[in-house]
Amino acid sequence: MKLPSRSKAYMIPEYSLTGDLLSFLTCNLQYRYQNKGTLPPSKPVQRWFGEFIHGVMEEAYLQWDCEKKQFPWNWKNDIRPIEDMIDIRLQVDGLYPYDEDLFYSLLNSELRFEDLNEHDHKKLASARAERAINVWGPHLFPLIDSTELLIKGIRNMPNYDKKTSRSNYYGINGVVDVLSSMKINKNIEQTNLDNYNNKIIEFLKKDSEFRKKISSYSQGDDYEIIIDYKGMKRPPEKNIDKFNNPWENHKQQILTYSWLRSQQEDAKPIFAGIIFYLNELVPSKEDLLLIQDEIAHDLTDDAIDYGRYAEDVDKIMNWNEDNKAPNLSEDFKIARSIRIINIDDNEIDNSLDKFDNVVFNIESSLIKEMKGCKIQEAWKADSDERTCSACDFRTFCKNNSVKTKDIKIP
Repeated sequence: MKLPSRSKAYMIPEYSLTGDLLSFLTCNLQYRYQNKGTLPPSKPVQRWFGEFIHGVMEEAYLQWDCEKKQFPWNWKNDIRPIEDMIDIRLQVDGLYPYDEDLFYSLLNSELRFEDLNEHDHKKLASARAERAINVWGPHLFPLIDSTELLIKGIRNMPNYDKKTSRSNYYGINGVVDVLSSMKINKNIEQTNLDNYNNKIIEFLKKDSEFRKKISSYSQGDDYEIIIDYKGMKRPPEKNIDKFNNPWENHKQQILTYSWLRSQQEDAKPIFAGIIFYLNELVPSKEDLLLIQDEIAHDLTDDAIDYGRYAEDVDKIMNWNEDNKAPNLSEDFKIARSIRIINIDDNEIDNSLDKFDNVVFNIESSLIKEMKGCKIQEAWKADSDERTCSACDFRTFCKNNSVKTKDIKIP
């Protein structure tokens, strides 16, 4: 009796919105080395802080939901233990806040115990975590319906070719927090949440597109808002970088999240997405220099009325980087830290087409490499100067935008 041979394993490639989409758009070649190879960055500061702030916000919400602890929270007694817990989790995954001049390192035993000075936490990561919880926690946590919700979907492989494509489908995944209309109340003008001046409700009320969608929606029907946190400053809308446009990329990410959420059985219509740019709550000098440049060259978005914050703008424009950072108003920092993205079906389709295009480019590069093409020929290395300057692979990258004469390129 002849036994049949085992069929070839069938694998559906899986792509995430942050780990793949945003990473690939930042630099194709860096994405290859870090995500598809075994060469993690030596100082994964951006990734560490992104994971850190997501973990801190999730754990803070879970504790608030269990104990209904009143705000503001004390850093040393309430927030520091959460930071310690999340830092240990990240260490297990091999992530450390290597740059101790910029980030509060929980690895330093001198900063672990009860003799810790109350101001030692004013390193950027810890300071931003504290402000994120105490500024947005009172307004965000009462609205959350689901936290760290894994959403997944499947799509046809773009330009599928039976002879060369790895699969005829690919998967997308992401993680979001979900706000429910059960807690927001559709009649936003009369919601009882206004009784304690919920800042998120106030920003939604000011958004004309969101108000229009609310007014035309049937009474009694539920809707959802999805949110994401970014461990970065608010990017400029009018982006002059030909390689990467974070403003549009983040919008595309939220629109794709909306489509993914709509694929879940318990999903309600998605009315909007909210991104919190948490660096804005405690901006670094580098952040302030970028904001200064963006205001000077009119690159900022129209969602913020900078005329209303003329005093803050004057402080930024008259500030010199050699001086102490200006003391900006809380209202200005809060306004820059929140971005509302309205959900439109046509824009979702365009976003999915763009994601398909990214997947096609990744798959094409992978297939080229599998056929024997050299890595730097299979993957493009187009990126901006800031990305190249911080990249571990710049010394041997043929397309490094900050190459120097003393670096030999093989």
